Amino acid sequence: MTDHSLPLSARFRRVVRSFRFRLTLYFVAILAVILAGFSIFLYTRQTQVLRVEAANQLSTQSSQLANYYMAFLGQGSEDENGNRVNILPKNEYPLLQESDVLVILGADRAVVQQQGKISTGELTRILDVWKSNSAAPIPATISTSGKREEAHSYLFQITPLRHETQLNGYLIVGAQIDPGGQMSRLAVTLGSGMALILVLAFGGGYWLADRSMKPVHVITQTARQISESDLSQRLRMNREDELGELAGTFDQMLDRVQTAFERQRQFTADASHELRTPLAIIELEANRALERPRSSKEYESALQIIQSENEWMSRLVNELLLLARLDSGQADLHAERLDLSEVAVDVVERLNPMAALKKVTLATGELSEAYVQTSRVYLARLITNLVENAIKYAQGDGARVLVETGSQTRDGRPWGWVRVNDNGPGIPAEHIPHLFNRFYQIDPARSRNPQNDAQVENGSGLGLAIVKSIAEAFGGFVEVKSESGQGATFTVWLPG
Repeated sequence: MTDHSLPLSARFRRVVRSFRFRLTLYFVAILAVILAGFSIFLYTRQTQVLRVEAANQLSTQSSQLANYYMAFLGQGSEDENGNRVNILPKNEYPLLQESDVLVILGADRAVVQQQGKISTGELTRILDVWKSNSAAPIPATISTSGKREEAHSYLFQITPLRHETQLNGYLIVGAQIDPGGQMSRLAVTLGSGMALILVLAFGGGYWLADRSMKPVHVITQTARQISESDLSQRLRMNREDELGELAGTFDQMLDRVQTAFERQRQFTADASHELRTPLAIIELEANRALERPRSSKEYESALQIIQSENEWMSRLVNELLLLARLDSGQADLHAERLDLSEVAVDVVERLNPMAALKKVTLATGELSEAYVQTSRVYLARLITNLVENAIKYAQGDGARVLVETGSQTRDGRPWGWVRVNDNGPGIPAEHIPHLFNRFYQIDPARSRNPQNDAQVENGSGLGLAIVKSIAEAFGGFVEVKSESGQGATFTVWLPG
């Protein structure tokens, strides 16, 4: 089902749940944190700058106003009781802006003059703060009158008004920190700019994420088209980035999967073919024996054939199970330090009667000590399969099979080797790459003859496959050298 065929709500949910949407959200969230941090820093910094400027201006302004008013303190007259009364100018507020606050208090803290709206309680609080720290400007938030009553941040400076040594009053001057509303405009600008940037970043980020995720979409579509019957689909993306590497890895995985499926199909077909013949023979002999009464010799002959076929099938099934365990890594390997020469001698002694029966000389050459890390059971099975295979192809007058062992350093580490050589007809070059394939027979004419009891001749086509699997299970490998008419040499290398 395509996206366009889905309802709008379902398409929206799919988009919201998609990785590219979440990736875009992560990107926008990180950008929002960065922008918010930058905006807060900028706003705080600008606030500090305005506060410092307002404090400096307030200090200058207070000093000038104090000098202005103290000039009148020496002037005055006596009242009716003979007390001196200072004369202060009325309704004259030099150097003041419309938003500034000016209050002149008498020595008794009574308000003598005032410009700007400020409550008595706020004046008292400011004076109390000033007593504890008379050097720094005093911050306060007061309400001002205008078209509408608003709260504004102010700084206040208090200067005592003295004549000679007599305290005549206090000059309180307040200046608004941000009279022009710069910070409000800055906050709006930063907020709207941040919102606009985040919207553009979300759109651009989603577009980039969607464009970047297209190769993943291609991989998903290709994976959906792959089935057990069709493993030929490949991505083949010519990219040198991480997604190109992912696509290449995916193609390699598909190659391995296709090879494994083809091997499994071939393995199943070959196993079925190999088992069909003995099963048919067993059924034929059983039916023939049951058709009518027969002599004891005829019954004995039928049973011998059935037993022979059963033994052959048992051997085939055991070999298949061994290969399956080796392939799946479930084989009980239990590696130990063993001498190749010792195990090779045991195998030669055990197979000598078989070789003599086939008129093949089974001999040992140089058997140098070669210690390897492997399992005795599997190592014996490996050498046995190699020797049996050599005996099978070395039949005839003067036929011989030679077994040798030794050790050698390769790539800076010790390796042991076991070599089995025969003087048979050799292996044509075109067959060598397929020797270790399961059920592979070099000569179809050598395929199993159920009437022949010589089991060495009737190979299952699994012996060399088992040799290769055992060698690789212990970290080794197999080499083959052969020419037509010159015999064949199999060498198995195992790490020490």
